[in-house]
Amino acid sequence: MFKELDPLLHSQLRLSIMSILISVESAEFSFLLEKTHATKGNLSIQLSNLKEAGYLNIVKSFRNNYPLTTCRITPKGVEAFEKYVEALKTYLNLG
Repeated sequence: MFKELDPLLHSQLRLSIMSILISVESAEFSFLLEKTHATKGNLSIQLSNLKEAGYLNIVKSFRNNYPLTTCRITPKGVEAFEKYVEALKTYLNLG
């Protein structure tokens, strides 16, 4: 039986973001932009969607008078990502 996939994580860009953040303590917006090859606007929207779901914390600050956005996955986000991966395994006959 196939498990339901979290529709929020089933988006390629949101899944990419979560895949990056699951393996680091935190990541700056510019790093995520470089790794995902997304546009600034699309990345910003998807980060907001993940934050609204409680999957990310986003901290806005300044470094040398320039805006700095830092993202960190939350425990809820880790749990959602792990559930998503486990559900995906059922589709690949790995679970």
